[in-house]
Amino acid sequence: METKLSVTLIQHTPEPEKLVAAAAKLCYSKAGAGEIMDDLTDENVERFLSRLMDMGHASPIEHASFTFAIEGVSRALTHQLVRHRMASFSQKSQRYVNEGQFNYIIPPEIKALPGGEATFIEGMENAQKTYDLLAGMLIEKHKKALMAEGIAEKQAFMAAEKLGIEDARFMLPNACETKIVVSMNARELLHFFNQRCCNRAQWEIQELATEMLRACKKVAPILFKNGGPRCVEGPCPEGTMTCGQIKEVREKFSQI
Repeated sequence: METKLSVTLIQHTPEPEKLVAAAAKLCYSKAGAGEIMDDLTDENVERFLSRLMDMGHASPIEHASFTFAIEGVSRALTHQLVRHRMASFSQKSQRYVNEGQFNYIIPPEIKALPGGEATFIEGMENAQKTYDLLAGMLIEKHKKALMAEGIAEKQAFMAAEKLGIEDARFMLPNACETKIVVSMNARELLHFFNQRCCNRAQWEIQELATEMLRACKKVAPILFKNGGPRCVEGPCPEGTMTCGQIKEVREKFSQI
């Protein structure tokens, strides 16, 4: 069954912008540790953070952390996502969770092909049937072996299921839907948005990054005012490989 992207900001540092302003204040004033939160009115925080972000002083923003619950994405996407190593990830396991009737993501270009969607769904259904068949065969094999060792049937089945699906999962496609919890600090998020909101990023992770940025801007609009691909606040870094749509990109991200 096809599924859709869902992004939820489930937790973040309380008052992230005030915290970052306080950390930066320690760098630029004589205030001691016990005084850095003093006089941080909304107006002072906005003025101070705006200057900080324009200066590009990035280390203080590492103190703010954001955690997202993400579902409706493919394994192809999460293989890209976990390359961002300054982050924490907890992903649904195909080793411990049986993928009976797995959901999947259909690329828009395949959907647009005449007959493409039907062919894709047929492939997913065939993969599901093969996965189910192999998982059943493997589980039965391991169950019999464990019971022959004197293990009770219920316990033998539970152990056999894990052993079976950890090998049957080799049949699962990259399109298979997964769920993942991701935590990043604000500095890493800005880098992530630079890379993955770009038009040249793969379409699925580009969509994910844009939704994550949208969620971040709701709680920390100053920290993420320049969030998005690098061309939002400067020249395109792609050189001859530029998408050539810098005006449209800047307009898009000004509306987020």
